[in-house]
Formats: sequence, structure tokens, C-alpha cells
Amino acid sequence: MKEKPNEWVAISDLMAGVVAVVMLLLVMAVLKNAAAEMAHREQAEKGSIAQRKKIATMLGQLQADMASQGASQLVRFDIDNGKMTWSDSVFARSSACITPQARELFGKTEAVIADFLASNHGAQVFVEGHTDNLAVSKPVTDIERYCTVYDDNYTLSAARAREARRLLVGRLSAASAKNVVVAGYGDSHPLDAADPGNPRNRRVEVRLVPAES
Repeated sequence: MKEKPNEWVAISDLMAGVVAVVMLLLVMAVLKNAAAEMAHREQAEKGSIAQRKKIATMLGQLQADMASQGASQLVRFDIDNGKMTWSDSVFARSSACITPQARELFGKTEAVIADFLASNHGAQVFVEGHTDNLAVSKPVTDIERYCTVYDDNYTLSAARAREARRLLVGRLSAASAKNVVVAGYGDSHPLDAADPGNPRNRRVEVRLVPAES
């Protein structure tokens, strides 16, 4: 007698075919997502490179402009890292008051900051104050003379960064100005290879940081 086909065999074959199709679709989806992610990373990297190139161009032009005015001793440029470093000489001695010559230079930098933030949505500018490790001998309370009050290096470094920021945000809207951030590090971040007591550590650094893609 001829045996009847086992219906469970047919069902299992059908299920196996369905599983194979589902697995194929999953593999295709994974590959598609991986390709999309890779394309996004490549696009983001291209955008980051373009932003860094623009920062380098802007700072290069600013550096040349300031050099032509003999300001090389007041501000140094690290174009590869999008940073400029203002020396202690831009401030009155033991003060947060910015000298008249430096104010003019900050005015030129202000235009660069405004252009940078306008063309890089979500970008930030960090204005960071630093000092050497020589302790403040006595509290300074004459705010009219020193443009701040302070009793330690952290307070002085933050005040200097704050005064620098004031000269950098004049062309910005209130919303854009929030992307210019101040920090005071005191003597906790000495320059590489510099003794903590070296006067070169007294500085304000301005870093242009493009938005993450």
C-alpha cells in the first residue's frame, strides 16, 4: 500500500524556506545599515576636515594680520589645533584689565569668532585662563583698578578669561554667545616642558572647536 505524504514534512520544508528568506532579509538589512553608517562616517569626516581647514584658513589670516602689526609677542597661534594663546602682557600687571593695544587685537579676533560660529552650527569657543604657581600674596579688592577681585590664582585666571570673553562676543546674539565658554584653571595646566613657576604659564587660551557631526 502506498504511503500518504507526511504533511508535517511539507510544513517543515515551508518553515525552513520562510526562515531562510527571513535570514536573508536580516543579512541584507544589516549590510544596508552598515553601508549607511560607513557613508555617514565618511560624510562626517569630510565635514570635519572641511571645518578644520576653514578654521586653519581663518586663523592663518588673523595671524598674518596681527604679525603685520607687530603683535607676535602678545598672541601665539597653534593653527593645527585651532588655538590662539594670549600672553600675560595683554593684561595690566596682576590685573584682569586688558591693555588698549590688546583690545584692538581682540576686536580683530571678535570678527573671526562671529564668522566661525555663524558658519558652524553647534560649534563652541573655549576661553581658558591660566596662571603660574606663584601664590597670591594678599587679596585684591580694588575692582576699579584691577577689573576684578581675587584672592587666589583660580579666581584671577577665571577673571582674565571672563574679560577676554567680553571682547569676543560683542558681535554675537545672546544665543550664539552661549557657545563661548569661560574656564579658569589657575596653575593646574602649566605649559608643556615649562616649570610651573614660569611666567609663560600666565596666559589665556582661545580654542575654536567645530561641532560634532
